Amino acid sequence: MGQKVAGTVYFKVDGRQLTVTGAAEAPVGDVTRETIAPGYFSEVDRTPYLKVDAVHTPDFPLNEIAQGTDMTVQCDFRNGKSYVLSGGYMVGETVSTGDDGKVSLEFHGVEGRWV
Repeated sequence: MGQKVAGTVYFKVDGRQLTVTGAAEAPVGDVTRETIAPGYFSEVDRTPYLKVDAVHTPDFPLNEIAQGTDMTVQCDFRNGKSYVLSGGYMVGETVSTGDDGKVSLEFHGVEGRWV
């Protein structure tokens, strides 16, 4: 029997659900490793983050998201797992595109956890 692992995601910023088209991304681990020599590696902390493509709807909370510096951002994936980012804030240059009505959002934060 097949199991659903991809499809519609639900994305919330401070409890407000956004309309998203998918392309949601969250890190699997808290560190990034690099091999120095076989059997030896370095380890660097990874910044917790969430990325998603949202639809720029008329009720899109543009100012709240742009100004927020301590947001709770949650993405519920179709596989039954959720990633919760606390202390979230937007990074990068976020733009709204007129040709497809999307806003690509990237949030970094203080802590990210899978639940």
